[in-house]
Amino acid sequence: MKTRSSARGEPRRLGNVALLALMLCSVVALSLVRRRFAPIVTSAGDAIKSENEAVAAVSKEAVNIDAGEGADETAAEAAAVEEKDKEEAQPKPGAAAAKPVCYETSRRSDTCEAAGDVRLMGNSQTVYVDTLDREWKTKPYCRKHDTFALSHVKEWTLKPLPSGAAPQCTVNSSATAFVLSTGGFTGNPFHDYTDVLIPAFITAHPFGGEVQFLVSSYKSWWVNRYIQIFQQMSRHEVVDIDADDEVRCYRNVVVGPTFHQELGVDASKTPSGYSTADFRKMLRDAFGLERATATPSGDQWDIRRRPRLLIISRRPSRGRAFMNERAMADMAASLGFDVRVGEPDASTDTAKSARLVNSCDVMVGVHGTGLTNMVFLPAGAVVVQVVPYGRLEWLARNTFAEPSAGMEVHYLEYAVQLDETTLSEQYPSDHPVLRDPMAIHKQGWNALKTTYLDKQNVRPHLGRLKNTFLQALKMLPHGRDD
Repeated sequence: MKTRSSARGEPRRLGNVALLALMLCSVVALSLVRRRFAPIVTSAGDAIKSENEAVAAVSKEAVNIDAGEGADETAAEAAAVEEKDKEEAQPKPGAAAAKPVCYETSRRSDTCEAAGDVRLMGNSQTVYVDTLDREWKTKPYCRKHDTFALSHVKEWTLKPLPSGAAPQCTVNSSATAFVLSTGGFTGNPFHDYTDVLIPAFITAHPFGGEVQFLVSSYKSWWVNRYIQIFQQMSRHEVVDIDADDEVRCYRNVVVGPTFHQELGVDASKTPSGYSTADFRKMLRDAFGLERATATPSGDQWDIRRRPRLLIISRRPSRGRAFMNERAMADMAASLGFDVRVGEPDASTDTAKSARLVNSCDVMVGVHGTGLTNMVFLPAGAVVVQVVPYGRLEWLARNTFAEPSAGMEVHYLEYAVQLDETTLSEQYPSDHPVLRDPMAIHKQGWNALKTTYLDKQNVRPHLGRLKNTFLQALKMLPHGRDD
């Protein structure tokens, strides 16, 4: 039986061997085609893995064809290939990435990340990493296409670590190094939050405090203004990195923060789903703010039963000032609001401003940086943006209207009409500034800004504004039937 079986099975075995050889040749040919036409091969390991997977698949198919003598050995070889693939797919303990990933995180930002033997020399804006195989350059500020802003931002270079003359470490840290710049437009609160602070939060939050801020184009007054925020995001000192003479060594480095949107965090793009609400909670912790929600006091005799309204004031010389501010305050008080007037600017103590805004339920201001204080409003509060004359609704929408949803605050808009703007006192009635604002828009941003933002003050109609304040009042949880 054994001899007869062997003789009868020989052609079948030869056929299977030929089939296996043909399939292996096909795999090799397919591998060559893939190598030739694949747009990018991320690493040699990936290419080897793909070929091994194909070989394993062929081996499995051979086992299915011939389940006779020798099938166990073939199956064992296939299993060994699979096991090898699994081992290669698993990151080795302490292994670093083959190279840094420098990529566009949004239309506004680029971020570079690297792991390995990281040696950072701040005074030359250079980062050496042993896992790099090429040089990368970036400017760590979230306005990558704004040439004016970037002219005030220093460029950083990531380089392969030289094998012979590597700089020797003078400071070692287990934290992740995070390089960002306070050049650009910092000093304007809107840009402080949109371009630096919120992107810094997006980038640093996953590290749970084990991140060190290395600030390029360092401005001591600016860092001091927001030091409580940095201390919430990191357990390590903030370093003026351009003036630093140390060779700082880390295992991981991030150069350039991640931008999502104006004044906000896109939770769908974050590793654990953290959002603008988490950023606002961090601000409350940083400045010791008491109110998470716009809920009135339970004591009916407490003045906090009255909703508080804050008018953001501006000096007329700066443009976009309320010319009837006192009358606006009196009208709001007649509706039952506890009215406050504030003029936050770059010299105002941030913690003090934050506490004032957080105590309020409604904040009203003409489009401008002062409305950035909405980040401190309690959830359920109302922000009223007064939009200057000049077809600026698109600007109002992008800067403050759209971010309000992520901040969990209600948004109302008051559009200034022709008879409410001081521009009508500066130009004849048939002038394009009054009759054809889009003609001014076509002249570019500088013409638009100079005309409709810098030169214009407003005088809202009290009757129209009263309707807006009443609408805000209805949105609040304060005793609506009082």
